[in-house]
Amino acid sequence: MNENGDAIIPFHPAEPPSRKDTRSFHIEGGKDGISNEIRSTKKSSEALLNPEDERNKATTISPYQPHPPFLPKPPSMGKGSKNPMSEEKIRGRKLKSSQESLTDPTETGSSTDSLKEDRAPPTLGSVTSLKNGQTGGSPSDWVRGESPPFRDRCSSLPGEDECLHGQGCLAGNKPKPSKIILSPLQPIGAFPPLENSITSLSLRSTNRIDRDCLDYGRGSPAERLHRNFSDSRLLDTMVLDSTSVNSMKSTLSALNPIRPKDVRNRSFLEGSVLGSGALLGAEELDRYFPDRHVGICIATWNMQGEKGLPSSLDDLLLPTDMEFAQDFYIIGVQEGCPDRREWEIRLQETLGPFYVMLYAAAHGVLYLTIFMRRDLIWFCSEVEHATVTTRIISQIKTKGAVGVGFTFFGTSFLFITSHFTSGDSKVYERILDYNKIIEALALPRCLPDTNPYRSVASDVTTRFDEVFWFGDFNFRLSKDRHGVDAILNEHTGTNMGSLLQHDQLHKEMKDGSIFKGFQEAPIHFPPTYKFDIGCDVYDTTSKQRTPSYTDRILFRNRQADDIKVVKYTSCSSIKTSDHRPVVGMFQVKLRPGRDNIPLGAGQFDRIVYLEGIRRRMTRELKRREVVMKNQSAVCSIS
Repeated sequence: MNENGDAIIPFHPAEPPSRKDTRSFHIEGGKDGISNEIRSTKKSSEALLNPEDERNKATTISPYQPHPPFLPKPPSMGKGSKNPMSEEKIRGRKLKSSQESLTDPTETGSSTDSLKEDRAPPTLGSVTSLKNGQTGGSPSDWVRGESPPFRDRCSSLPGEDECLHGQGCLAGNKPKPSKIILSPLQPIGAFPPLENSITSLSLRSTNRIDRDCLDYGRGSPAERLHRNFSDSRLLDTMVLDSTSVNSMKSTLSALNPIRPKDVRNRSFLEGSVLGSGALLGAEELDRYFPDRHVGICIATWNMQGEKGLPSSLDDLLLPTDMEFAQDFYIIGVQEGCPDRREWEIRLQETLGPFYVMLYAAAHGVLYLTIFMRRDLIWFCSEVEHATVTTRIISQIKTKGAVGVGFTFFGTSFLFITSHFTSGDSKVYERILDYNKIIEALALPRCLPDTNPYRSVASDVTTRFDEVFWFGDFNFRLSKDRHGVDAILNEHTGTNMGSLLQHDQLHKEMKDGSIFKGFQEAPIHFPPTYKFDIGCDVYDTTSKQRTPSYTDRILFRNRQADDIKVVKYTSCSSIKTSDHRPVVGMFQVKLRPGRDNIPLGAGQFDRIVYLEGIRRRMTRELKRREVVMKNQSAVCSIS
């Protein structure tokens, strides 16, 4: 026991130092002064017990071996004398092993290999005896995997509880108890797989939410990635960039990553059909429309100027017999309601948040409104419109036409809604209206013509790839009222061929005097004019007007078979006017385009969108309130 009260354990000189002892330094080729100093340092420290000499005697390694205890402080030296232990510590600082670094609280580095080499359990002779008569166990028990007792795993033991075998307490003084320091146990074997050790609540929640985490430990990442991606339907409809295949497969995103050099060099004003990465090119087109066909719904309706709108427009735009909604909704109105803004909001409320109003144009009481899916507005050019009046006095805007044109990818579209001159016998005046419209409708203005070699300056319908012309053409059936009623009574089904033989428009189109190059889908619905308001009975007034197909949808395309008719019918559930709306569903072929067109920059009518969605939410909340009231009602029996 030194003057500080620490126990001093003598060193056994008979036992040679171990080869793996990191405290014995052998400096070859050094100066004599350095070697002599090291030898003198060893001699001065022979009175101290080196714990590593005791640990290096054993040959077996315990699976959980504690760190070596801290060495007791050396005897205090005078001011004039040198401390050999501190001098050795300073000179050997850079040569310390990883085992010493772990025991030093100021050092954080460690090495697994050095731990395996330096750590060894105490020999059989160093087994301690506890105060209550129990022994700490033999090393053979530790090898079998049994954990040593608590006190054997301590870095040091209190001096009052034990003494080393063969060594008594010095001078009979009571040794000063030292502090017990427990070092962390280091497992030797590999960690178990992650899939067998997921016990964290957050990981279990993640596995419950994200199914991809369940097979974390099964297969390589490439195999899991290929399996997850091949099971997705997105693979069939997505075209990947050659430079971003891995990123696309990992995120299953519909967006291609953009490289920095593409951002530096690419200009949307200069593109080509064959160019890679063009916004309106083939790659983008195939990603959104793999079959290169877009769905378009055309609706035309003469509202007769009624202020009251139908309670629901679902049957007009979203019929239940259609499997999917369309990409574009084009609605043309003749003799529209006085509040045009209200009409647009009602359309937005019906179509919901998936659609935005791309453009709206008007000529008097002629309204033309275009809705499209909101995720397609980036591929649309600027929208242009023009109007033509067919009245002698231009200020009267009850008859005429409204035209809207734009380019979508590489296909140009023209939509015209018109209202021709009325009257059973005024066929010639209606032909004049048509000729005036195709000559005076000034479109396109800034949009480039996709095929200028097939354009004619005197006909606006030749300057666009796909043209839809719809409205109240006012062509009648050339037969008296009694004859038409007799045919309708005989043919109550969908066969209207006997009526269409008397249709003025069919006759003029066959003669080539009007709508040159246009087509119309087969008609399988009854005449849409003229009804008594609120019922399905034709005109019962004194005029006894002849039922006719005044409301029509015609189409024209530059390339053959570009437009395919899906549905062509009338909406008989809307009865607020003397006309029944006519609806047509079409599939139109798209072609890739160039990036040299003026883009619309995703613009749409935000005010109409917000108001329409607000009304839609209010309507849903009211419906739920009614349902809750009906459920909470209690019937009482008196």
